Amino acid sequence: MRCLVALVVGCALVPRAHAQPSVPAAEPYRAAVAEAEKLIKREVGDKKLPALSVALVDDQKVVWAAGYGFQDRGRKTPATAETVYRVGSVSKLFTDVAVMQLVEDGKLDIDAPAAKYVPEFKPSYKDGEKPITLRMLMSHRSGLIREPPTGNYFDPSEPSLEKTVLSMNGIGLVYPPASRMKYSNAAIGVVGYTLQQSQKEQFEKYVQRRVIDPLGMNASSFLPTAGVKKGLADAVMWTYHGKEFPAPTFELGAAPAGCMYSTVLDLAKFQSCLFAGGKVGGKAFLKPESIKEMLSPQFSESDALRQFGLGFVLGELDGQKRVGHGGAIYGFATEFALLPGEKLGVVVVSSRDSSNAVVTRIANDLLRLAVAAKAGKPLPAIETSEPLKPEEVRALVGRYRSGDRWLDLSESFGRLFVESGRGGSRIELRKAPGGLVADDVTAWGARYTLTDGKLTSGKFTFEKEEPRAAPPADAPGKFAGLIGEYGWDHLPLIIYEKDGQLHALIELTEIDPLTQESDDVFAFPPDRGMYYGEKLVFSRDKAGRATKVTCASVVMDRRKLDGENGETFKVKPVKPLAEVRKGALAATPPVEKGEFLKPDLVDLATIEGVKFDIRYATDNNFLSAPFYTSAKAFMQKPAAAALARVHTKLKEQGYGLLVFDAYRPWHVTKMFWDATPEKFHGFVADPSKGSRHNRGCAVDLALYDLKTGKPIEVVSGYDEFSNRAFPGYVGGTSKQRWHRDLLRRAMEAEGFAVYEEEWWHFDYKDWKKYPILNKTFEELTR
Repeated sequence: MRCLVALVVGCALVPRAHAQPSVPAAEPYRAAVAEAEKLIKREVGDKKLPALSVALVDDQKVVWAAGYGFQDRGRKTPATAETVYRVGSVSKLFTDVAVMQLVEDGKLDIDAPAAKYVPEFKPSYKDGEKPITLRMLMSHRSGLIREPPTGNYFDPSEPSLEKTVLSMNGIGLVYPPASRMKYSNAAIGVVGYTLQQSQKEQFEKYVQRRVIDPLGMNASSFLPTAGVKKGLADAVMWTYHGKEFPAPTFELGAAPAGCMYSTVLDLAKFQSCLFAGGKVGGKAFLKPESIKEMLSPQFSESDALRQFGLGFVLGELDGQKRVGHGGAIYGFATEFALLPGEKLGVVVVSSRDSSNAVVTRIANDLLRLAVAAKAGKPLPAIETSEPLKPEEVRALVGRYRSGDRWLDLSESFGRLFVESGRGGSRIELRKAPGGLVADDVTAWGARYTLTDGKLTSGKFTFEKEEPRAAPPADAPGKFAGLIGEYGWDHLPLIIYEKDGQLHALIELTEIDPLTQESDDVFAFPPDRGMYYGEKLVFSRDKAGRATKVTCASVVMDRRKLDGENGETFKVKPVKPLAEVRKGALAATPPVEKGEFLKPDLVDLATIEGVKFDIRYATDNNFLSAPFYTSAKAFMQKPAAAALARVHTKLKEQGYGLLVFDAYRPWHVTKMFWDATPEKFHGFVADPSKGSRHNRGCAVDLALYDLKTGKPIEVVSGYDEFSNRAFPGYVGGTSKQRWHRDLLRRAMEAEGFAVYEEEWWHFDYKDWKKYPILNKTFEELTR
C-alpha cells in the first residue's frame, strides 16, 4: 500500500511476454490491442515483471483481456486474465462503496463525527479542531497519520481491525481535519471499522456479502481463501542495490485500506457497474447520485496535485476526466482507470513490487488507443526509449546543479540513473527523441534535454559540476549513533548520511532528505513523499547509539547487523569443517570443454606497495577457521599487471590496495559452499560451476591510506553477507560510499568488473579464457 494512488496524466527470471488471452480483442479495438501488446511485451521483459494481466472495458463489455508472463514461475503456470492478484489500495473503493450503500439506506451519515459510530476511536485533537467525519476519512482530509502504530504496512503480526484502529487513540493529527490532503491508510481502516461496528459483522464478511458478491466478482475477497490462494500470482520484491526476494504474504491490520484479492475480469465488472449508473444486471446496486458524489472533488480548495472524490482519485487524460485508483502492496501493483465520458475503462495488474508507473503507463496508453479506435480515428503512436551506450553513460555521470537544486547522475552496471537532491526515487534514464526520458519500474515520462553539457528538466537548467577530487567530509558526529537499519527484514528502514544531511530510504524505494528539529527528532519532507508532515523520533542508549526509531508513529527497533563496527561477519558451518575439508579434498573439479590459455599465476607480492590481509590463512573469516596453509595471493599474469596499474594510479590520490584473497584452489571453494548455510549461497561460488577465483582472475580487495597504512572504511566489512555488501547499497556515509565507488572506478578502468553482491570482489575481463585450477599455494611455488 505504498504508492497507493498512482495517477499519471499527460505526460532473476524474466518471463516470456507471450499473451494468454482470456477474452480475444473485439472490434473496433483489435488494431489498438495489437499496439498495446507491443508495449506490454516490451515492459514485461524490460522491467522484469513476473506476471501482468490486463482488461479493457467498453461500457458493459470486456472487449479484451489477457495475461502475460507466469502466475507461478516455478511451475511455469501462465498468467491469464483470471490470475488473482493483491490489488492494494483499489480495495479502498469497495470499502467506500459499502459506506455509500448505508448512506443511501439512511444508516450512516458521512458528515457526522465518526465518533457517533465508533466512540472508542479517540485520536488526540487540539483545541478548535473539527471532529473527523467519514467524508474526511474517505477523501483523505482527516489529518490522520498515514499508518496506524499497530497493523500498519510494516507489521507482520496480523492484528485485528479493532486493535489496529484503537492503536491510534491518543495520537495527534498531522494536520487539522479538512485543512489539507494527507493520504492515510489508517483513515480507511477507521472507515472499515465503522462498517464493522455499525453493522455488527466482521468487515471482510460484510463487504463480501453486500458489495463483492452482488457485483458477481466470484474470484475476489478480502480474505485469503483457498480459492484465492489457488489462483494467486507469486510476487517479487526488489531493492536499488539489486536484491530480489519473494513478496511477504501476511495480512494487514488495516485490511479495509488494502487487503483485497481480485482479478482484472472481476474488477472490470465493477467498472461496468459504474458505467451503468450503479446497476448490475439491471438491478440497483448503488444509486447514480452516490456515484456522482464519489466522483466529485471533495474539499474543492484542494492544495494537492491530485484531487480525491470519495475514494476515487480524480484527474484528466488528454483533456478528458479520468477517475480511478492505484494499488501497491507487497509485490503487486494495480491501476484501475476509467474515462466516464467515453465509458471506457482499463485494469492492469503486475506482480513486481512498486511497478505502479509501468501499469499506469500501460493503462493510459491503452485508454488513448481505445478512445481513438472507438472514434474511428488514427491510433496515436506509443512513445518508446532505448538504452544508452556505455560511453554515453560514462560521459553523463556527475552532479548537475541549478541554484539550491541538484541532480546526481550515476552509473550502475551500464545503466544511467538520476536521483534528485529533493528526494524521491532513483530512476533510470534512457535515450528518447530530444534527449533523455525517465523509464523505470518506478517512473515514466519525465523529460531531460541536453544542450552544451547542460541538463534541462522542466523549468530548471542544471550545469554539470567538476567531479570531486577529494573525499567528502566525515558525517556530522551527531549522526553516528543514528545511521543504520531499523525495522523488519522484509522492509527495513535505512538511515544514512548524504551531503551532511540525514536521509531515509523507506519502503525500499522512497528516498527522503530529513530536516533536523532536535538531536533526536527529524522531519520528513513537508511537501512530497508518502510520509510528508510526519516525523522520526530516535531513542538512544547511554552511549548515544539509537536503539529504535518511532517512524511516523510506527516503532522500529534497530536491526542487529553482523559485521557492524569493524566486527568480522561470522556464520555457523552447517557441517563440521574437518568433514567438509575431507570431502572437498577427495572431490574432483568440474570437467570443462574447450581450449584455455596456459595458466601463468603471479605472486601479487611482487607488486610494490600492495598490502595483504589474507583472511583465509587465519581464523579471522566468516567460517572462523583457516583454509590456506600460507598467506599468499596469486593472479594470472595479465590480471596481475592490470592490478599493478590500478595500484599505481591510486597512489596518485594517496591510496594503496589491500588484498584479502585472489587465486583460490577449487577445493576451498567447495568447502565454502558445503559449510555455508543455503541462505548465504549467493555470497559463495557454486563448485559445480567453479569460481573465477579458481581461474586466478578474481581478487578481493579494499583501499588503504598511504599516509597511515590503515584500511579505508567503507559501508560494510569484507566478507559481510548482507545487503550492505552490495556495491550499490545506499546506506552508510557519503565518505564511505565515495571510497567504495573510487575503488570500483579504478578497477573498472583496467578491465575488472565488480561482482553484483560484493563491493570487494572484482573479476578480470579474460576470466573465461583460463581453466579451473585446484593447486595449493605450496604446489604453485615449488
